[in-house]
Amino acid sequence: QAEGGLIAIAGDEKREYGQGEVFAVTPDDAMFQKGTIKVESVVSGDKITVSSLNRGYGTPSYRGSFELFSSAEGMIVNELPLEEYLYAVVPSEMPASYELEALKAQAVCARSYAYNQTQGLSYPEYNAHVDDSTSFQVYGNSKEQESAVRAVDETRGQKLWYQNQVVTAYYYSTSCGKTTGIEAWGTTPDEQNQYLQSVEICKEDGNAYEAELPWYRWKAVVPEGILSNLIELNTATEIGTLQNVSVTKRGAGGVALQIVAQGDGGSVTVDTENKIRRALGGKGYQIEKQDGTVVDSQTLLPSAFFKIEKSEGNYIINGGGYGHGIGMSQNGANEMAKCGKTYIEILQLF
Repeated sequence: QAEGGLIAIAGDEKREYGQGEVFAVTPDDAMFQKGTIKVESVVSGDKITVSSLNRGYGTPSYRGSFELFSSAEGMIVNELPLEEYLYAVVPSEMPASYELEALKAQAVCARSYAYNQTQGLSYPEYNAHVDDSTSFQVYGNSKEQESAVRAVDETRGQKLWYQNQVVTAYYYSTSCGKTTGIEAWGTTPDEQNQYLQSVEICKEDGNAYEAELPWYRWKAVVPEGILSNLIELNTATEIGTLQNVSVTKRGAGGVALQIVAQGDGGSVTVDTENKIRRALGGKGYQIEKQDGTVVDSQTLLPSAFFKIEKSEGNYIINGGGYGHGIGMSQNGANEMAKCGKTYIEILQLF
């Protein structure tokens, strides 16, 4: 529904809905026999509310128009201008309460990433470029905020370039004081991806910008039996009772690029940061942040910046940062902004 009304069109059929009136449609609606259904607001600029969806802030409303596809669960494709898309990406990817310069850095990263996605179709069957999840960029999970809209508007059209190409700008939550390079994903460095290198995120006095943040350092004590089971489950490899886990290769910034888990029934080697984090992740243990707060373990280990050792039937994992560590640290950007750095300076560092 939309405040000023809706129009639904499929082929030569057109349905009109008045102010606030609900357009309800199911996969077997006769309109689908004439193709996809285009839904537009009557009043230009009106947002369209989709009451069957639930997002982080409740029932979501979207700019632009919709195209509906008939399927078992129904597929909704939202079409809108790139800049307006960013209005709902920036606050979904970075808290809108962050410093304006950090939000502007986020806007430029998100715009650069999105621009590259528009050069092809990730969902050709729906004529769509991206979805609204972490598989691409989170879109519409948080409500639009004035600060995020301002950040987008004040950087309108600005993108990151390298070697005369718009870069795919990656970002993540929190660093351990350093970023890492593209090798962490198993990608070979070349002339096109040299903009992604390891850098230190430190102030002029040598102290890390994020040194006081909870996820800057963390620790997990994992019982031997639990880690044995998780590694077997996550790698689909039977190794028996775990005897040792060692980091056998590290990359720029100290990130783990390879681990070997040895058991009394075999061993398994795991490469790249994401697969390593997945191999050691899962439910069953807790992680203590440096501020003393404790959280349950998740599907992925917080980061691949860690050391691991065995002690009295447990594996002690001491790590730092949260996320893949490639590109811009969002919390690092915010801390830099608090210290007076501009979004240009933030982006130039990362």
